[in-house]
Amino acid sequence: MLVKRSKKKTSKQRSDKGSLALLWVMITLCLTFGFVFSFANYHDWDLAKYITVGIGALIILTGGLIRWISILQLKKAFTVDVAIGDEQTLKTDGMYKSIRHPSYLGLYLIMIGFSICMYSFFSVLVIAIPMLLVLLYRIKVEEDVLIDEFGERYIAYRAKTKRIFPGIF
Repeated sequence: MLVKRSKKKTSKQRSDKGSLALLWVMITLCLTFGFVFSFANYHDWDLAKYITVGIGALIILTGGLIRWISILQLKKAFTVDVAIGDEQTLKTDGMYKSIRHPSYLGLYLIMIGFSICMYSFFSVLVIAIPMLLVLLYRIKVEEDVLIDEFGERYIAYRAKTKRIFPGIF
């Protein structure tokens, strides 16, 4: 998080609006309450629990892979705070060809995977809904900055891509 912050000297636009702090607080709260509401008896496991946890683990790994690929594709343009670098261009290829925010898709899948591993419907609810809401807020903040910077190019790109989920949303 410290390494991938934008630098004032190389950023022409920065506007986080508290979304990074909100994101970290929400991750912490969601995982904490997810564990609190997890009623799984970890001493009495059957095949269904092992399969469910295995599926959750695969979702976590998939989310991590998606997130890292999207970060690597952005190269130096990726920052944890919302900022536009001096020489940044609009990324529209690779994973960004069909999804505008693949790193948030990856993060959301990681959180969903953890909630499934907790083997509780309530854990899924207290993680999935708040995380989606905070990610949508973060995306709104980020897209406002991208529209300010790239204008019609970003609006046209936004019209032909999905926000987080390919083909859906």
